[in-house]
Amino acid sequence: MFFDTHTHLANKQFDHDLPAVLERARAAGIKRMVAPATDLENARKLLAIAEHEPDVRVAVGIHPCDADTVSGTAWIDELRELSKYPKICAIGEIGLDYFHAPPEGFTLDDWKAHQAKVLTAQLELAAEAKLNVILHNRESWDDLTALVLPFSDRIRGVFHCFTGTMEQAQPLLEQGHLISFTGIVSFKNAGVIAETARLVPANGYMIETDAPYLAPVPHRGKRCEPAYVADTARAIAGLRGEAVEQVVADTTRNALDFFRGWN
Repeated sequence: MFFDTHTHLANKQFDHDLPAVLERARAAGIKRMVAPATDLENARKLLAIAEHEPDVRVAVGIHPCDADTVSGTAWIDELRELSKYPKICAIGEIGLDYFHAPPEGFTLDDWKAHQAKVLTAQLELAAEAKLNVILHNRESWDDLTALVLPFSDRIRGVFHCFTGTMEQAQPLLEQGHLISFTGIVSFKNAGVIAETARLVPANGYMIETDAPYLAPVPHRGKRCEPAYVADTARAIAGLRGEAVEQVVADTTRNALDFFRGWN
C-alpha cells in the first residue's frame, strides 16, 4: 500500500536488525522501498541487500557530505557500471550540503567547488543512463537549483526532505521535478513545511522516511524505520483534508512514474 521513496537501509544503525525492520515495514503495509546510497561502498552494500528483497530498489550516488571520498575519474566509471544493475532505479543521493564544515584538507570555497564538480558529473551520468535523480539540499538552495535546472530537459529530480515554501517548489514543479516530505511534516512546529504539503498539487510530491533519521510523530526522537512512512502519509492526509488512501494513491503513482524498474 505505502511507498517509502527514501530509506537508508545500509545505514549502520540497521546492521543488527535489518530483517526485523523490513518485516515491520511489510506488516505496516509498506509495499515498496527505495534505498539511496551515500558512497560507492554503501551502494555495493545496498545492492547486496536488494538482491534478496523483491520490494527494495536502489539509487546509487555520492552524497555531498561524502564527496571527499572521490577524486579523479575512476569513481564515476564505477558508478556508471553500478547504474546498469537491474535493481537500480535512480541516481542518488546527490546534491550540495553547506551546513556541515568542510573535511580536513578543504577550504570552504574548495569544498563547495568539489561538491559542485561531483554533483555535475552525476547529473551528466543520470542523463546518459536515462535515470532520474534524488537530490539533497542543505543551506545550498540557490547553488543547487542553478546546477540542476539546466538538466530539466533530460532528467527529473526529486528534492528529498523538502522544507521550503510553495513559492520555492513551484518553479521546480513546472519543469517536471518533484518534492518529497519526511516525518518533519508531522511535527507541531512544521510551519511552512506543513503549508507546502497542504498546497502542493497531487502530482507534485512523494513521501519518505529518510530512515534512520527524522522519525514522524508519534515516534519522534526514536530511530526512524520504513514502517513509519505510514504515519507521514496520515499526517499529510490530515493537512490536505484528504483520506489517507488518496495520499497513498497519488504518491505511489508519482513514485512509480519517477523511479525506473517498478511495475
